[in-house]
Amino acid sequence: MSVEEFQKKFGIIGKSKKIKDLVDITMQIAQSDISVLIYGESGTGKEVFARAIHGFSGRSVNRLVSVNCGAIPEGILESELFGHKKGSFTGAIDDRKGYFELADGGTLFLDEIAEMPLTTQVKLLRVLETKELMPIGSETVKKVDARIIAAANKDLQREVDSKKFRSDLFFRLKAVSLNIPPLRERPEDIFLLINFFLESYTEKNNIPRPKITNAAYDLLRNYFWPGNIRELKNVVESAIALNSNGTSSAGVLLDEDSFLPLLTLESTQEERLRNLPVHLAKSAEELDREMIYRALIEIKKDLVEIKNLAANPGNGEFDSLNNIPVNEVVPLEQLEKKAIINALNFTRSNKRKAARLLNISERTLYRKLKDYDIQ
Repeated sequence: MSVEEFQKKFGIIGKSKKIKDLVDITMQIAQSDISVLIYGESGTGKEVFARAIHGFSGRSVNRLVSVNCGAIPEGILESELFGHKKGSFTGAIDDRKGYFELADGGTLFLDEIAEMPLTTQVKLLRVLETKELMPIGSETVKKVDARIIAAANKDLQREVDSKKFRSDLFFRLKAVSLNIPPLRERPEDIFLLINFFLESYTEKNNIPRPKITNAAYDLLRNYFWPGNIRELKNVVESAIALNSNGTSSAGVLLDEDSFLPLLTLESTQEERLRNLPVHLAKSAEELDREMIYRALIEIKKDLVEIKNLAANPGNGEFDSLNNIPVNEVVPLEQLEKKAIINALNFTRSNKRKAARLLNISERTLYRKLKDYDIQ
């Protein structure tokens, strides 16, 4: 099976090198029974890769059982994983198999494993090493054979260093590690994902497929996507629903205004620093200060020229900023348009940084780009 066929079969969308390389590794490890640890921010698609590993393995004829360790209260997690006998605790009204037994012969996917309590980690490690478990309240040991795929959106090595995660379990799980890149690191895949979500939503709801403008695509491509693919899916589907007004969406055109209210444009300082270019001898903070300082110098030059224009009108001279006679009053809109163009040129069309330099919100910048017809 080719990489493209594998992606199509298991719903892995992307043409970026990072995704192609990741799929290639996934195909190689799927055929073995080795434990896999999947890293990735929330919404990057860790479970999609877990399903692909199981589906491409010899265990695919049996079950894949998915467990969110962070969603199960600490008091019942052990029972959920290993099972219990009737009467072993209050509320145990009958025997119950745990997730390990349900996944016997198949695969057990432990999502958000960093949230697992230390006491449960000890028992999990024993099951992984001996392939035996003892349900709560039982005196009989049961054999289990479940492949383990674990996932975390935290740095487990850091959790180990801070004594929040057992080092022996960490090394037992990380036989192979897969790192799912965040959406902002694979912008070339955003167009494919948008089209996929448009197609899926319109087919499911039996409505004509809306069109999306290039400007709207640029907006989505440059957005930081803290929620990654899950957030992109929700934004696309919400934009369609809100613009169709509950009727046929034939002729609906999704533009920047369709998406702007759905995006969290006020990013944190940490997010902004992540988007800065990295130079060998300067930190992100130094680059940020340098960029703002240079922009202030350019703005100061513009203000000096405007001041000279106001103090020395006439003489048939021309204003170097706008190429108009200096004895004419320069409309504020024209100055504002020039300032926006300068900011975009300085930031190489990065609208987020340009908005910060202009001291306006990103939403206001997009509106002014549309008002002034700035491409």
